[in-house]
Amino acid sequence: MTKSSKKVAPAAKPAASKAPAKAAAKPAAKVPAAAAVTKIGKSELIDMVGDRAGLSKKDASTALSTLLDVMGESLRAGQTIGLPGVGTLSVKATAARTGVKPGTAEKIQIPAGKKVAFKIASDLKKSL
Repeated sequence: MTKSSKKVAPAAKPAASKAPAKAAAKPAAKVPAAAAVTKIGKSELIDMVGDRAGLSKKDASTALSTLLDVMGESLRAGQTIGLPGVGTLSVKATAARTGVKPGTAEKIQIPAGKKVAFKIASDLKKSL
């Protein structure tokens, strides 16, 4: 028997043909159309705010930067920020806990801390 005859090409083809059949079985409709949309960055937000509010790019940039700075300062101070029609940002305390270090399975102690939580507005949630 030669090396070329040892290869089982017919067995490999059905396995390859099964993979597309499984992929075809999954409906593409489950993937939301919004998944194709990329993230909007700060410069895009500046352009959008400037266009809608009739502001220059510089004024829109100043307004957005100031808004983000004020929001950051408020969250650092532990305040809750309500954004009508969007949701609420708040600071939540996290408890100390035991975790597992990836790769080594070594148990480590994770200290208590804080995190920013977001609760979506019900109107926005319904419209998504």
